[in-house]
Amino acid sequence: MKKVLTFGELLIRLQTSTPAFVRQEGMTDNISAFAGGSEANVSVALGHLNIPNAYFTAIPQNAIAKEIVAVLEGNNVDTSKIKWSGDRIGMYILLSANGLTSGDVVYDRKYSSFSQLKADDIDWDFLFEDCSWFHWTAITPALSEDMAQFMKAALAEADKRGLTISVDLNYRSKLWQYGKSPLEVMPELVQYCDVVMGNIWAENKMLGTTIDDTLDRNTTKEVYFEASKNTAAEIFAKFPKCKHVSNTFRFMDNAKHNLFYGVYHTPEGNYASETFETFNVVDRIGSGDAFMAGLICGIYKNYQPQEVIDTATQTGFQKLFVQGDFTNMNL
Repeated sequence: MKKVLTFGELLIRLQTSTPAFVRQEGMTDNISAFAGGSEANVSVALGHLNIPNAYFTAIPQNAIAKEIVAVLEGNNVDTSKIKWSGDRIGMYILLSANGLTSGDVVYDRKYSSFSQLKADDIDWDFLFEDCSWFHWTAITPALSEDMAQFMKAALAEADKRGLTISVDLNYRSKLWQYGKSPLEVMPELVQYCDVVMGNIWAENKMLGTTIDDTLDRNTTKEVYFEASKNTAAEIFAKFPKCKHVSNTFRFMDNAKHNLFYGVYHTPEGNYASETFETFNVVDRIGSGDAFMAGLICGIYKNYQPQEVIDTATQTGFQKLFVQGDFTNMNL
């Protein structure tokens, strides 16, 4: 079976479990480190779903990078396509215990090995060898205009080879800082995609679909389902290559119960998962990536549409109970 290739920056996540990031006198140890990055998270989840996969990024030749690669390989990820270059691994600092509180995120990604890549650095034939699927996220073109052009080159090469192409419309407002809005960049890239995953708010910001500003946590699932159907219809009309749209609905905070469900649309039908609820989230980070992996799994294996969205939602929900970016759950 040919592989799903995921494409994006490997990151180190530093996390604090206390209000202060810098240790002060009398404090216990409060910093944890995890490997992560959206695309790596998807590959790890695919590994646990027994989907053959490979991961591409660029990282320096150092002990930390090698340790992370060993972790990826231990999670059934093919790392042979990784480019060993540059001087540093990107990082983000999460100032909360589980991604649910109002804690800030601080990015430290400039001049990373991945961010310095150019299209001429890549052997495209080797990269896509033995692959039938190419997965990317909106995080890469958010990094810089050069990265947006690099992403366009990669998509054109994948499209030329006939790969199925999927995108997760991860919206990170702090990363779009180089003078262009997502709406000026993303539609040109999404035109290559067969599968679009995100949520109705990200699709509005990145693809210009309509949104009802009155929708909130208290809006019923039925109303959200109709809103998602309307958004999907707009995406199908704007991007003729796209044949699959899926959206997550995750309403989470520490004060209330947490809700998680997903919807899935094709030109032929619309489907919703059951709603999962929990009061005990361990770590929200990576749950959308696990959902993406479940979605890829269902489409890759030609599941029936209802089973596609059920698999995606179950995989995403299970990640809420695993600390760190990577999942360790099997369906």
